[in-house]
Amino acid sequence: MFDQERQFIETQIGDYCAAIGLPAPEALVWNPIPFGGEWGISTSFFQIAAQEGRLRKERGEPGINVPQRAQELASAAAAQIGVPAGFTHVDAVKGYLNLYFATGEYARRAVQEVLARGPDFGRGAPQPERVMVEYANTNTHHSFHIGHYRNAVLGEAVARQAEFAGFDTIRASYPGDIGLSVITVIWIYRKFYLGQEPEGVHQRGQWLMRLYVEATALLEPKENETPAQKAQREAYDAERREIYRRWDDGDPEIRALWLKTRQWSLDEFEHILQLMDIKLDVWFFESDVDEPSKQIAEDLIRMGIADDERPSGGAVIVKIDEKLGLTKEKYRTNVILRSDGTSLYLTKDLALAKVKFDAYHVDRSVYVVDIRQSLHLQQAFKILELMGYKQAEKCHHLGYGFVSLPEGAMSSRRGRIVLFKDVYDEASRRVLAEIERKNPDLPSELRQEVAGQVGLGALAYGMLSVDNNKDIVFDMESALNFDGHTGPYIQNAHVRANSILKKAGGEIPANADIDYPLTSHEIQLIDKISRFPDMVQQAAREYRPLVIATYAYDLANTFHSFYHAAPVLQAESEPIRLARLRLVAAARQTLANALHLLSIAAPQVM
Repeated sequence: MFDQERQFIETQIGDYCAAIGLPAPEALVWNPIPFGGEWGISTSFFQIAAQEGRLRKERGEPGINVPQRAQELASAAAAQIGVPAGFTHVDAVKGYLNLYFATGEYARRAVQEVLARGPDFGRGAPQPERVMVEYANTNTHHSFHIGHYRNAVLGEAVARQAEFAGFDTIRASYPGDIGLSVITVIWIYRKFYLGQEPEGVHQRGQWLMRLYVEATALLEPKENETPAQKAQREAYDAERREIYRRWDDGDPEIRALWLKTRQWSLDEFEHILQLMDIKLDVWFFESDVDEPSKQIAEDLIRMGIADDERPSGGAVIVKIDEKLGLTKEKYRTNVILRSDGTSLYLTKDLALAKVKFDAYHVDRSVYVVDIRQSLHLQQAFKILELMGYKQAEKCHHLGYGFVSLPEGAMSSRRGRIVLFKDVYDEASRRVLAEIERKNPDLPSELRQEVAGQVGLGALAYGMLSVDNNKDIVFDMESALNFDGHTGPYIQNAHVRANSILKKAGGEIPANADIDYPLTSHEIQLIDKISRFPDMVQQAAREYRPLVIATYAYDLANTFHSFYHAAPVLQAESEPIRLARLRLVAAARQTLANALHLLSIAAPQVM
């Protein structure tokens, strides 16, 4: 919107700088001027003034007062460009060049921009970098709980927002599919339950979780344990360790059981991702990088980054602070290969990063991992930097807080978790009951679809509307509250807009002049809609879905206020009715686009 006018102004400013012997400024940053009777845009001349000051200093000339010079340059530029077409006036204030639009023309163009671009309104120009977002990293042989859901919906929102901002985006998952907890499930399944697995994707996945809880109870020491009980427990643990050894040796029977039971977990996981409308592009498994990680350790020794203390019975270590030349401890010393030759999580993360950079040509790598892993990932990023990967400086850890229960922390070992599927089913059931009460005429085939959309909307927004660094105490009643600052409130704004347009015949007017005095509610709605593209860029730049979550709620709130205050179908004149119908259509489209970036559906009815 107004791109041609901005380009003309930037050319004029560049010509003016050249005429007075200054280098042409780099890309100017334009910021919206808050509505105060008219809309406008503003750009600063402080950078140009500061650059002139540096040039004068290099030439040995007297320095300048940067704020004063910025105002002089802004005033001169204002005189140079005059009042371009589409603007009402131009002024220079405190080093800023301000240009103001004709209110009606700005409103018309803002609405037209949305309707012309439709689902692409707010989409940024293609960026030169490729982003990989790693999320939904559940462990196999367990079941998908509400904590996993926070990770998955946060990662999907980041991926959607990066993609919409213009970045080539790859969605990746890195499930943990090996380790003692996995072997524990294989042991108990093989010993007591072989061939007794239930039918059904979710039934099997949840059954594996229950087996893990049962196995943990058998293998953990108990208070006042008798000698016989201790002997039995130690025998069980020896059997489990033997199975781990056989897995490590590639035993065909154990590997087959592992792959079979792993697939049960993946089947459940993939069905849940389907419910969430998440389509992953690539799967990395921990087992796939286990052997390559050992080679990484050898490479680090060869490069002089790691110290090999195995000859003296030690491990392979990296003294990160020393290698970076730091005098104070920050990243510490890390073991990357144990003395027995086994690798660690850090080593596997290095091996996986190498695959991302070398095979997938990733420029930016985002890790959606809980906040407890912050130091671990910072250490990985610094080792990658030592290895010479320029992408290391654009690796980003998007941490998030715990999801706990009112009675305390969740624990898979104790079976104290809330399964996502149970919450989803309960949310759908409650929405279905509300639909039957408030909209009994809704066709039955639509009820289940809408119930799922609104139920997930409540859950997703409940996770994304909280700062990702904060912990969440998950309470079923609060999560499924559909009033107030919630996803369904935003979805309802979309439904209301759709209902108005449907009552008007379903067709959006092809054009409408806005040559009447706009009400404050119209101004606020137009202003909010026009800010969406900037919000997309901010969210992608900061990896913060909360930016869009807050914006979507504010937009819905602004639309609801407009809906109650400004008649549309019963507007005072036909030109105003047509203009407001187009504004409603623009609001509907912007709400739909914002909801999409939050991985929330925009239902047509509720």
